[in-house]
Amino acid sequence: MASATFKVQHNTALSNSHISLNVAQTQALRSQLKTQRGILHSSDIKALCTELNVSEDTLLQGLVPMASEFSVAPISKFHVGAIVKGLDSQGHTTFYFGANAEFDHQALSLVVHGEQSAINNAWLNGAKKVLKIAISDAPCGYCRQFMNELADARELDILLPAQNFKLAELLPYSFGPTDLDNEHSLFNPVEQTKRFEETKLDDKLLSFALAAYVPYSQNYSAVKISTFENGDFYGSYAENAAYSPSLSPLQSAVSQLFLAGLSFDKQTVKSITLLETTGHENQSGVAKAVLASFTGLPTLEVISATLTK
Repeated sequence: MASATFKVQHNTALSNSHISLNVAQTQALRSQLKTQRGILHSSDIKALCTELNVSEDTLLQGLVPMASEFSVAPISKFHVGAIVKGLDSQGHTTFYFGANAEFDHQALSLVVHGEQSAINNAWLNGAKKVLKIAISDAPCGYCRQFMNELADARELDILLPAQNFKLAELLPYSFGPTDLDNEHSLFNPVEQTKRFEETKLDDKLLSFALAAYVPYSQNYSAVKISTFENGDFYGSYAENAAYSPSLSPLQSAVSQLFLAGLSFDKQTVKSITLLETTGHENQSGVAKAVLASFTGLPTLEVISATLTK
């Protein structure tokens, strides 16, 4: 992140103790990441490792400053970068980038932390397992709690600039899903056997809502952000046993939009739709609060749909 540890290097070469790219390589990688919405696939990773003659983990840590370039931090000016090393649906190593996002004139609790962003990116895009996460600085307590909702959380490797840890070392006396009699987790969800009765809604929005991780409220919820020129961005609701570190579907979707290098403004965004589960709605208030930070955005469309077996 752009802290005392790392500096964001816009339009310059990325060079640190892990990797060194020239200006052309750096600019090409920036463009690739925006096009691929903050994801480097197995073939991309292999090509970079060969080109730079480095290991996957060295590359992972070396790219963290680039992750921080996606940060939107108008309040703190503290730009957090994080990258998840995970396994995609085919079991191939994939890097999922993330960065913090803050919203002017709103409660600080509405921010998206960099670690949340990277894990959300992996989760939304079908990763089956999180192996490691490289972060620009030590994760705050909020993020440690968010990571504790993962399958195999206790063994999660956290790579910092000067030290590496297991999550269990940073959160030794933890509170997690099993304390609330929840045997599932963010990457080990309960099998979805239900569907929404409404059939005229966007199929992809419905699928993201059904994929939400909501063991505590049962509000299967998702957001669709449609843009004028860059397609659609989706987010799902991800709950946490400690409740507060839960990630709303709007935060989830906005984070995805930022990872494509886009601005969340009236010139970019055409429409915003929130889908919630009838009888369990709890997201429209926080969504409207976040949207109030921006001028001229389209009115939020809120849909409640009935879930059935």
